[in-house]
Amino acid sequence: MKFEELNELYKLPFFDLLQKARECHVANWPKKEIQLCTLLSIKTGGCSEDCSYCSQSSRHSSNIEREPLMEKEAVMERALAARSSGATRFCMGAAWKGVRKNTKTFDAVLDIVSSVADLGMEVCVTLGELGPDEAKQLKEAGVTAYNHNLDTSREHYPNIVTSHTYDDRLQTIRHAQDAGMSVCCGGILGLGETVEDRLKMIEVISEFNPQPESVPINSLMPMPGTPLAEAHSVDIFEVIKMVAIARIACPKAKVRLSAGRSQMSEEGQSMCFFAGANSIFYGEKLLTSENSAIKKDISLINKLEINPLQPNPDMEAPEVECDKELSPAPCCAE
Repeated sequence: MKFEELNELYKLPFFDLLQKARECHVANWPKKEIQLCTLLSIKTGGCSEDCSYCSQSSRHSSNIEREPLMEKEAVMERALAARSSGATRFCMGAAWKGVRKNTKTFDAVLDIVSSVADLGMEVCVTLGELGPDEAKQLKEAGVTAYNHNLDTSREHYPNIVTSHTYDDRLQTIRHAQDAGMSVCCGGILGLGETVEDRLKMIEVISEFNPQPESVPINSLMPMPGTPLAEAHSVDIFEVIKMVAIARIACPKAKVRLSAGRSQMSEEGQSMCFFAGANSIFYGEKLLTSENSAIKKDISLINKLEINPLQPNPDMEAPEVECDKELSPAPCCAE
């Protein structure tokens, strides 16, 4: 969708926007299903990039404890616990600039991916920048979806990150798409952006060909020691509106209520689900039966009479629209 169309949606009265989003959601998705995802950091801290919101950057004074790449056995233990807890997608993230083929680290990641895929779960990874060869190897190893968020608009991006460019992000997304992986791509609310920036970001994402398989909507959780440590929280009604607009702009994508959800009330989360969110990160901190966060999530899901979406590890990437140019823009491809 174009910016002008998105802006018209944003200007609608709140309940009119929600009604449109709900109609779009019900027309494209089962109205009583939600995807449960678990997120694990398999390599923490020491990242060379300067993303101003991230405590894992080595350029900030967040004092996060650096941890090397986890051993496969430890990852598998967490993946099995996630599956037992009801998660159907296992997402693995690593704090570094990107991956390169023919390196010991990347080979270890491929081995981990292959083993997790054998559990019958959907596998999502967020590993930073990658080229076409790395993308193909990840696809062959069993990756279902590659996460690479745009974070914000092209115009606002240099205010958030200077160690890489918006086009670098788009190029990685293109490589993932060309390799046949689905793309998980969204943004973060609360980076000092304007409403216009948020809508421009959704415009770019909605114009991908093929569109993303999922669109995460994150709310900034300010971290001590980062440049955005004192940032103000985003009003819940703005989050709900962005969920609704993302649902309308990307009707076939899952809309994932991501970072910041733990700070929302049950009522706020419920409004997001009504507006089109149908995926959450679930139990990403402690994967045990005593995890109170998991119990709270199960309680809310039961109250809303929503059923967990079943895993689909053999899911094909969204289809390309033949009458449109591939995206991101060809000028960004190698």
